[in-house]
Amino acid sequence: MKDIQIRPATSADFDAMWTIFSAHVNAGETYPFEPDTTREAVQAYWFGHGVTSLVAVLGERVLGMYRVMSNQLGRGRHVANASYMVSPAAQGVGVGRLLGEHSLLEARGQGYLAMQFNYVVSTNTAAVMLWKKLGFSIVGTLPKAFRHRRLGYVDAYVMYQLLQDPDHWPTADG
Repeated sequence: MKDIQIRPATSADFDAMWTIFSAHVNAGETYPFEPDTTREAVQAYWFGHGVTSLVAVLGERVLGMYRVMSNQLGRGRHVANASYMVSPAAQGVGVGRLLGEHSLLEARGQGYLAMQFNYVVSTNTAAVMLWKKLGFSIVGTLPKAFRHRRLGYVDAYVMYQLLQDPDHWPTADG
């Protein structure tokens, strides 16, 4: 794990990111994207306006990636949102935890007050457990919101964590 580096994603990483994305989407267990999602749509998702994308690499090999952006516009832009994907070949060895920890530091560094996940599939127990270990709470349940490829309709969670003390947070209104 000590040789894994997390760095900004570049267009040169996109083929590896596409492979990881496709594996998750084709499994149909964790992300709402359809298998026929285009490369262009995926590139916009990971590299669009206002998105910060990073990759975990071992040498030249991309092991996983995450993206951070504002969850909302205007009066909600102080809350970050993030998405994560780890290569199936690199799962279970701590890459997801590294990405999660790094993303919290990144979001704090970008000045976000909190981070919110809008759609964590309830049956993705590894992710739910990891986010809880990293300080997130389930603040809402969306009943039967995800159509799991094998299990049918399952719940999705909204998870949330304050990153900074809101009592010491500057507001635009003074």
